Order: sequence, then structure tokens, then C-alpha cells
Amino acid sequence: MNASADKKRVAVLISGRGSNMKALVEASRASDYPAEITTVISNRPGAAGLAWAGQQGIDAVAVDHKAYPDRAAFDEKLGETLAAANVDIVVLAGFMRLMTAPLVERWKGRMINIHPSLLPLFPGLDTHARAIASGMKVAGCTVHFVTAEMDVGPIIAQAAVPIVPDDTPDTLAERIITVEHRIYPEAVRWVAQGSVRFDTAATAFYGRVNHQDHLLSPS
Repeated sequence: MNASADKKRVAVLISGRGSNMKALVEASRASDYPAEITTVISNRPGAAGLAWAGQQGIDAVAVDHKAYPDRAAFDEKLGETLAAANVDIVVLAGFMRLMTAPLVERWKGRMINIHPSLLPLFPGLDTHARAIASGMKVAGCTVHFVTAEMDVGPIIAQAAVPIVPDDTPDTLAERIITVEHRIYPEAVRWVAQGSVRFDTAATAFYGRVNHQDHLLSPS
């Protein structure tokens, strides 16, 4: 797919069904959206999201991690694939691979990820179960710039949802994915138009932020 000249070219990396990727593609179809999803890459050739992307006319590429002897070799091939796609921004959307420092450094300030917790709480896996077990009354998701250390890059945006007394990891995940689909396209918009940028290892820089909305749990 050829991006418009005035839109940033975006590659989305997935490992499964790609629900956030689909939300990004839908958002990018708006004429005033500053980015276009031109490439979808998966480390799993059978990923459902890869087939969906191909059906939408998006370049869909499989780079099977099992075909490479180690993480460094896989990342080298992934880097070559991204370079060949001539993209400006790399977006991780359920991409279940840890990346090596050279690849991350190459895309510093231009690679972002969404994580299903309110970082710095609950990095890593099993975030929903851990949030429920902690006794917290809110959970959520975080969009952040990617750094070599997992789930600690500068935070771009967060969204919160309540944890209710009968929640299970599955029901909480359903509530969180809804806000993921809202916040991720907006975060990509901000990065593409330059209204947020990688400032330091712990800070994403914006103009002034002054929101008045509140979430109370219990209400």
C-alpha cells in the first residue's frame, strides 16, 4: 500500500489476531489522520491478523522467528524488513518478542508499544490477574516509547478502567482492550504529527496537558 505523501508510513508488528492493529487501520482511513498503515509484520506466519491485513491491501509480511538461530539474527532480519518497507514509525501491537538493543536504538523515538497495565505497575505478563490480586480498584493500559529494557520506556498516554468485585482476568481484559482501541490510535496520531516525542529515558515531552476528567472506583 502506498502512503500519501503527507502521511507518515507506519509498520505494525503483531503476533496474533491484531485487534489493536485493526483499530489503527480503521483510524488511519480518516482523511485527516497523519499516518497510514503501510506494512504489517508478524513473527508467526499463521497469525490471523496477518491474513486480515493482506485482505485490506496492506503489505503483510511474515518473518518467522523460528527460522533464525537466535534473537540477534531474527532482529537483524526484522530490521532489514522494516528498512525495505521505508517506514517512519514502528508500532508494536501484541508483538510477543523481546527486541535486542541495536534494533531498539535504531528506532529510538519512532517505536512505540501498548502494554495492558498502568505502568510502571505490572510490567511483563499476566497483568490482569496481578492487578486483581493486588486489590487495586483501577487497571488500564499504557502507550510508551520502546527502550531496550522491557516496559519502562517514556510513557505517552494511559487509560484507566475500574476493577469490579467479580472480575476475572478475562472480563478485565475485555474492559481494557476497549480503551486500548481508543488510546492507541490517538497516541500514534500524536507521534506522527510531532506533538509528543522521546525526551529522556523516562520522559515523553508534550505541550501543556490539562485534563479535567476523573475516574472514581467505586463511583
